[in-house]
Amino acid sequence: MAVNTKTKLSFIGVIVAVLVIGLVIWNQKRSTTTDEIVIGISPPFAKPLQVAVDEAKKDGINVRLVEFSDWNTPNITLNHGDIDANYFQHQPFLSNAIKEAAYKIKPIAHGIATHVGLYSKKYKSLQDVPNGAQVVIPNDPVNQGRALLLLQQVKLIGLKDPNNHLSNLQDIASNPKNFKFVEVEGPQTARAVDEADLVFSYPHYLRLAGTLDPNDALAFDDTTSNRYAILFVVRDDYETQHPEKAEQLKKFIHIYQNSAQVKQAINAEVGEKLWFAGWK
Repeated sequence: MAVNTKTKLSFIGVIVAVLVIGLVIWNQKRSTTTDEIVIGISPPFAKPLQVAVDEAKKDGINVRLVEFSDWNTPNITLNHGDIDANYFQHQPFLSNAIKEAAYKIKPIAHGIATHVGLYSKKYKSLQDVPNGAQVVIPNDPVNQGRALLLLQQVKLIGLKDPNNHLSNLQDIASNPKNFKFVEVEGPQTARAVDEADLVFSYPHYLRLAGTLDPNDALAFDDTTSNRYAILFVVRDDYETQHPEKAEQLKKFIHIYQNSAQVKQAINAEVGEKLWFAGWK
């Protein structure tokens, strides 16, 4: 009986020891990851951001990038507190998202602004695009408005309010070539060039998809405003709830905005003449 009791005690001791060791290991892992800054991004922005991540690591700043293939999940995930920040949207898109879903999120800094263009594999000039052509534009209200402004800029359509950046298809006042508009998810515009007659798209998504040289647009927008600069976005309470991580995030953003290596990576991914610094 004494032997059995001793055996049981030994067995319990082993279990306790394993649990203690497990808790120590878990706690060590937790302590090493709590300072990690997780940023949700769209894939076209990954390579330049990764350059900044590698540079920041040398300064003791730990950043992890998480890619999202759509434009809804990054804000949902951020609002839930599952990531520290996201980087994929401009201010009009963010404002609309907050209005639609009551997110408690805000911009903390500006990133790059890219030009957008009208692309075609079938035609060499806008004048060649025929009557009744199939024209692809984004289906979200903000980027659709941006597409319609560009079509108006090149005099292919007219809008009821020429300055409304939130115009939609119902706001078209004139469509002299009777274009047939096809609405798709923004990231999918880069692949639509294989089928459609004319496509509104983004240089960085085209380069990622490999469907067309981003420099070969039939027309680019002429904006130099930072209205469409991509934003680093955090929760409203992020700086008060996580002041140390917020400061680390700001240092990371500073690296992204000022690094020569990051600039070189952006030139390679977007095109040297197709972007400008939204923070200046």
